[in-house]
Amino acid sequence: MASYKFVVLTNPKPGQDAEYNHWYDETHLRDVVDVPGFVAAQRFKIDDAPDFSGYRYLSIYDIESDDPKATFAALTARAGTDAMVISPALDPNASTSLWKSIGPVVRPGPR
Repeated sequence: MASYKFVVLTNPKPGQDAEYNHWYDETHLRDVVDVPGFVAAQRFKIDDAPDFSGYRYLSIYDIESDDPKATFAALTARAGTDAMVISPALDPNASTSLWKSIGPVVRPGPR
């Protein structure tokens, strides 16, 4: 089975940080990993380094699928339904990309 990373850069709408973060942490991540093929999710916030992208939040989803198009069709079918409510605090101008694994994870230790 092929492994992928789905990378999502987002922002909350102005003044809606608390609602956005609560929804993302308490609802959205779990809704996404309930989609077959999505196996894990983790969020990040930009640190004090310069923000060259204009985005303050990053989510990385781990996907294991032999048919990523079908996996994303299932995700899209749920978006905006009771199975995946989208918060009005989410700025709709997100950036997404899908990355296919081309090698193993390298960890420290013997070579």
